[in-house]
Amino acid sequence: MSSLSLQAKKAYYAKVRQSNYAASLRLEGFDTTPADAKRELPTREAALRALRTRQA
Repeated sequence: MSSLSLQAKKAYYAKVRQSNYAASLRLEGFDTTPADAKRELPTREAALRALRTRQA
């Protein structure tokens, strides 16, 4: 049995996380495309910055 490298495991989980994010958006009623799962997610800091500029 071959073992996967840590880098391969990280890549797999990143792909699954993005796919799950797109699926959750579809369940909430947002229009999404398969390309949305491939798009890079914003960092925590970028999301907080966007939220703070909207509230100001």
